[in-house]
Amino acid sequence: MPDLLEQQLIELGRAVEWPATPHLRVEVSLPARQGWGPAWLDALRGSGWGRPVAVALAALLIVAIALTAYTPSREAIANWINLHVNIQRVQQLPTPSPLPSGTLGSELGLGLPYTLEGAQNLVKWQITVPADLGRPDAVYVRTLPEGGEVTLVYARAPGIPVAGQTGVAVLVIEVRGAVRADYFSKMLGPDTTIEQVLVRGRSGYWVAGSPHIFMFQDASGQPYPDTLRLATNTLIFDSGNGTITRIEAYTSKERAIQIANSLPER
Repeated sequence: MPDLLEQQLIELGRAVEWPATPHLRVEVSLPARQGWGPAWLDALRGSGWGRPVAVALAALLIVAIALTAYTPSREAIANWINLHVNIQRVQQLPTPSPLPSGTLGSELGLGLPYTLEGAQNLVKWQITVPADLGRPDAVYVRTLPEGGEVTLVYARAPGIPVAGQTGVAVLVIEVRGAVRADYFSKMLGPDTTIEQVLVRGRSGYWVAGSPHIFMFQDASGQPYPDTLRLATNTLIFDSGNGTITRIEAYTSKERAIQIANSLPER
C-alpha cells in the first residue's frame, strides 16, 4: 500500500487539469575533466548516478511548477508560508507604548507634590478645600509668586469632563495677591470673553474661551503673569484674607460658582 505522501501525490495528479504536454528536452551536461567542480559531482560521475540524479532533479522542478500552477495547491503552499511567518511574528511581539507615570497633574508645571497637610505647613494662609469636590487627588506647591501658590488637583468631578490628555477635571489654585481688573486687557485674546460676577458677596470674574495667561497683583504689589494650565473656562475671585482663588475646568459659569460657594470661609 502506498504511504500517505504517495497517495496525496496520486490524488493531486488526478485533480490537476494538465495542459497539452509541450516538447520538453532535458539536457544534462557534466564536466568532462575529473577533479573539476565539487567533489560530490565527481563521485556521482564515477558511480554512474550522475544522469539519473539530474533527471530526477528536473522532474522535481516540473512537479514544483505544476503545484504552483494548480490553484488549490498554490493556496495551500501560501497558507503554509503565512502560518510560519505569523508564528515568527508572534515570537517578536511589539513592545507596548509606556503608560503615563507620575502624580496626577505632574506635567502641568504646578510645582512640587505634597500632601495637603505638608502643603499647609509651607504657606502662611489657610488652604481651603471645596466641599463640593472633597479631598483633592493631588496637591502641588510653588514658591513663586511671593508667598507661594497651592494647587488642588481633581481627577473627577460630577458633571465635569476630564481635560484633554492630562487626566485632570478641575484645578483649584490659591495664591497670595489681589485681582486687578485693568490687568485683564493683557490676557484676553480674540476668542476670550470676561464677565464680572459675585462669589459669596465678593468680586470675581468669569473668563470664558481659551485664555492662557492670568495677570494679577502679587503679595509684594507687583504684577505677576501666571499660566492657566488647562487653558479653558476660569473663575477668578477674591477668597478673603488677601488670597485669590481660581477654578479651571471645562464647565459652565454656574457650576464653577457652585464649587466656589462650597469653599469654607477663611
